[in-house]
Amino acid sequence: MSNASPLEVFLWVGLPYLALGVFVVGHIWRWRYDQFGWTSRSTELQERRLLKWGSPIFHYGTFAAIAGHVIGILIPESWTRAIGIPESAYHWFSAAAGTLAAVLVIGGVVVLAGRRLLVPRVRATTTTVDYVALILLLIIIVTGILPTIAVNLFGHGYDYRTTVAPWFRGLFTGQPDVSAMTTAPVIYQVHAAAAWAIWAVWPFSRLVHAWSYPLWYLWRPYIVYRSRAAAQPAEPGTGGRRWRRIGVPY
Repeated sequence: MSNASPLEVFLWVGLPYLALGVFVVGHIWRWRYDQFGWTSRSTELQERRLLKWGSPIFHYGTFAAIAGHVIGILIPESWTRAIGIPESAYHWFSAAAGTLAAVLVIGGVVVLAGRRLLVPRVRATTTTVDYVALILLLIIIVTGILPTIAVNLFGHGYDYRTTVAPWFRGLFTGQPDVSAMTTAPVIYQVHAAAAWAIWAVWPFSRLVHAWSYPLWYLWRPYIVYRSRAAAQPAEPGTGGRRWRRIGVPY
C-alpha cells in the first residue's frame, strides 16, 4: 500500500468502507423516516405487458450473476483445487455460466430500460435517483459482461481470483491488498468501483424493495375458509318479520 497513490487508496480502501457505511446508515435512516417510500413503486398499472417478461428475466439473471460472484470471489482458488476441481474446468464452467447469466441480464435490462425510457407513463414516475441507479447498473452490467464473454469465453482468459478476489476478501479482514487491485485490468476496476457506488445509492432508491420480500408468508397461520348454506336474508328493519298492513297484529 505504501506505493499506492492517494486516488488508489481512496478507490480500493476508502470507497468500499464509505459505501458500506452509507449503505447501513442510509437503510436505518430511511426505515425510520420514510417507511411510506420503502417500496419498489410498481409501475404495473402504467404498463404490464413488457414488465411481465422483463422483470423475471432480469431478476433470474441477476441472481445467477450474484451466485457466480460468490463462488468466484469469496471462494479461494486453493479451495476448489483442494476438492479436485481443475482450474481449466472451473474456467470453462464460470465462463459458460457467466455467459448464460449475462444473456438473461442483458435481455431483462433491454426490456426494462426500454420500457422506462420509451413508455411516457412509466417515464413520468422515474426520479433522478432512479436514473442514477439505472446508469450505475448499466455500467456494472457492461463491465461485467464484456470480460466474461470477450476475455474468459472467447479470449485468452484472465484469472481474477489472483487479484480482485484477494483484495475483496481483504476488505473483511481489514487488510485490503491495494496493489493487487491496481494490477487488474481497467475494466475490472471500473466494474468494482461502480458496484461500490451503487451500494451507496441503494438506500435512497427503489432498490430497497429487495429487503422486503414477504418471508413471513412461510410461517404465517393458515386461513380457514368454511362454506355456508344459502339462507334468505331478513328484511331490513323487521327483525326477520315480514311487513304487514297497519293495524294487523303480528
